Amino acid sequence: MRILTVIKQVPDSNATIKVAGGGAGIETAGLKLVLNPFDEFGVEQAVQLKEKRGDVEEVVALTLGDDKAAEVLRTALAMGADRGIHVSDAAIDPRDELAWAAAAAAAIRRDEQGFDLILTGKQTIDNDAGEAGPALAELLDLPHIGAVGALEVAADGTSLKARRRVEGAEEVVECRLPALITCEKGLVEPRYPSLPNLMKAKKKPVEKLALADLEGVSGATPGVSFVSIAPPPPKPPCKMVEGEPEEMAKELVRLLREEAKVV
Repeated sequence: MRILTVIKQVPDSNATIKVAGGGAGIETAGLKLVLNPFDEFGVEQAVQLKEKRGDVEEVVALTLGDDKAAEVLRTALAMGADRGIHVSDAAIDPRDELAWAAAAAAAIRRDEQGFDLILTGKQTIDNDAGEAGPALAELLDLPHIGAVGALEVAADGTSLKARRRVEGAEEVVECRLPALITCEKGLVEPRYPSLPNLMKAKKKPVEKLALADLEGVSGATPGVSFVSIAPPPPKPPCKMVEGEPEEMAKELVRLLREEAKVV
């Protein structure tokens, strides 16, 4: 069995995000970038499957983006992935998840052996987009199960059983392999790479590709056009209600009805 994790680099959720001039994007100078947390679940699940089973040949991590994006590959390798694939090209816009998925699919098709299980996050935390996983499955003509919170691979490695939360219940889905799974929070608890593993990750192989190396994606029409980004509007000043409790309650109801118009 061969497992692929498709990962992406995103801003740290604790970082202060500033909008670049003209709304062209966000300021990246000095911005801490990390492995997308939902993709991190996929890496951990892949590594755990390799540790628990004797039939997992290798775990491969794939990412797309500029040279800095390779940092998330080193994180995945330190967590236990065996090797990485980095599609590095200035033409890749990480905001265009459809084009991103098309390039990822082309990179995956280059592997002659193929992958039995592909894991990626259900969404990214930068713009909360969740198109890449389903689009990738469609492009690779694979069955897809989204937002998986628990995963069991059959002992013979030919099928899987996935559990996911739906409104008011839990859904159990079974499918044959190969398949693509998008990972939900709670699937596994990602490990913190140890210092020795961080050092070992520097020696693990990473294959670097450009869009020109991929069939059918060079010069392709973008799937999404980015227009602009803007910070949320400032909140109006807080209005304080004073007086005796009864008077305050009446005034609050009046304000909610006449000014806020919510009651």
